[in-house]
Amino acid sequence: MALPDSDVADLGLAQAGVRRVEWAERAMPVLRKVHDRFAAERPLAGMRVAACMHVTAETANLLRALSGGGAEIALAASNPLSTQDDTAAALVAEYGISVYARAGMDPASYDRNLATVLERRPHLVLDDGCDLINLAHMERPELLGHAVGGCEQTTTGVIRLRRMSAEGVLKLPMVAVNDTATKRMFDNRYGTGQSTLDGIMRATNAMIAGRTVVVAGFGFCGRGLAERARGLGARVIVTEVDPVKALDAVMQGYTVLPMDQAAPAGDVLVTVTGNRDVIRAEHLASLKDGAVLANSGHFDVEIDLPALEAMAVDIRREVRPQADEYVLADGRRIVLLAEGRLVNLGAAEGHPAAVMDMSFSVQALTVAWLARASGDLAPGVLDVPAGIDTQVAGLELEALGVGIDRLTPDQEDYLSSWRE
Repeated sequence: MALPDSDVADLGLAQAGVRRVEWAERAMPVLRKVHDRFAAERPLAGMRVAACMHVTAETANLLRALSGGGAEIALAASNPLSTQDDTAAALVAEYGISVYARAGMDPASYDRNLATVLERRPHLVLDDGCDLINLAHMERPELLGHAVGGCEQTTTGVIRLRRMSAEGVLKLPMVAVNDTATKRMFDNRYGTGQSTLDGIMRATNAMIAGRTVVVAGFGFCGRGLAERARGLGARVIVTEVDPVKALDAVMQGYTVLPMDQAAPAGDVLVTVTGNRDVIRAEHLASLKDGAVLANSGHFDVEIDLPALEAMAVDIRREVRPQADEYVLADGRRIVLLAEGRLVNLGAAEGHPAAVMDMSFSVQALTVAWLARASGDLAPGVLDVPAGIDTQVAGLELEALGVGIDRLTPDQEDYLSSWRE
């Protein structure tokens, strides 16, 4: 068969990628049902899809479902460190999907790949961090001439989209898949919590029990990370700028401090805020010898990397895989994981497949809804249609063998009436 246009590291890795994709599929029963439904109904026939996502086995199963539904897909990586080269090869050679991604690619290649998938003039855009939408709006607006909408699946991207919408520059209806209850609960809280610690432990081989872990940000991702670090025996300090979230952390029993007090106490410091300069030069100057820095926010701007570079008198690249050591003038050593990029994907494999089963099932069903509603939606940031989240949660419970109660007619009447 003729292979689609692509730019991957080694097509010879395809069979290893297939094994990885099929292993992930075992833990994704809901998406498998969606795949079968799409194959029968073909809701995306004739639709071109441009995607900027982490090139992982879980993403591959989402794209297989969309392709089975008739979509023509071009995929670029949303992070230079997260690409699984064997998965990329499998997508091209076995599943007929165009992929433009290599592990460790430089920024110029990253930007070029984004432009390449946009040049397919997509009908639908799947984004993770808003890079595709940002590029199209700032530099190539003509490439959105056929687009009817898209999805954004991460907090950072939704923040950017809402800002664009508020300024009146967003040209497409974009669905905030990130903001569904299942995404926040499963993906952000349970997925980020587990996978972030997985990345830290793989990169450092460090004991978590008995150490002080500083979690910067107590949103859904930070909450999940704090819970899992405490579950492993860590002393957890939370930093926040939001009084409500800080109060929530206090009431859950965490120590809450400003970063200038938390930084000197931390053995491991993890940023997960979606903002920039969370750990700045004054915080870096106070870190203890051997402190580990990691980021689980979408972009590599949460830790002030230029300040760290400027403070170091010696930089020892890769003292362990995905762990760089910065030696300061007084001899203190600071260890930075995954170049300050997403540690759960740079130093590990990202969220477990069972977590992504729900997030990607919601996304797949939302994409089909966008295709049906094409032309009827105004530009802006939209919620996932009512019912999709509940439907996916119900399918997941069914797959887990869990039953729940149903409202009786009398109960439904009672909840819908103000007279009783």
